[in-house]
Amino acid sequence: MAAPEDARRDGAGPRTRVVLVHGVRTSATMWRRQVELLTARGYEAVAVDLPGHGTRRDVPFTLESARAVLDDAVAGAPGRVVVVGLSLGGYVTLHWAARGGACDAVVVSSCTARPGGAAHRGFIALSRAIAATGGGADLLSDRAARLAVGAASALDVAAGGLASAGQATTLRAVLAADPLADVAALEERGLPLRFVIGEWDHFRLDERSFRAAAPSATWVLVRRANHLVSLHRPRAYGRALLDALSA
Repeated sequence: MAAPEDARRDGAGPRTRVVLVHGVRTSATMWRRQVELLTARGYEAVAVDLPGHGTRRDVPFTLESARAVLDDAVAGAPGRVVVVGLSLGGYVTLHWAARGGACDAVVVSSCTARPGGAAHRGFIALSRAIAATGGGADLLSDRAARLAVGAASALDVAAGGLASAGQATTLRAVLAADPLADVAALEERGLPLRFVIGEWDHFRLDERSFRAAAPSATWVLVRRANHLVSLHRPRAYGRALLDALSA
């Protein structure tokens, strides 16, 4: 069966590469169901591990080292490139794309709260306290994931290992990001940008400002979904992602 036209140019040309960028403390395995879906639809799905996470857990997380991971992930792509990021991955994707990252479109989720606020700094303090529990940090994280997204999705989160110990370091590095400026830069560049947002996402705090910074962006609301929208509502998220890729 021929691949769909949105996955291949003229049905036989280069495949679209979709790079998937995970959230904090997780790894590439959080995208397992999306990778399976995209591969079945004829896309080249590449889920990466950011520095400080998964297979790169021993590499210190910085915005610069994260950009290098995305540069490597898109290198040599034979066709179109779409980069998809959630939460931390969303901030990294915007930061990278705004600095000339080689892609044709960006899809981000769960990243419409500006870094540096009281909630962000409180999360850093909480992360330090949790990390101080040693091995108990990952156990606590796994239990929280089961409550937030269910047992099946929690297994996807845990499969690549949990990076609880380095979470505070990662969150501190993100303080230097300016996603509103990044979004404005993408708007000026004319790069297609789509936000896929969970209805119950607590990161919607500054959504109005993000909408103002990118009036050309497309916004998709996934009903009854929390911050971890791709894990909480994977089927609905999958439909939204395929729609974005075919646009």
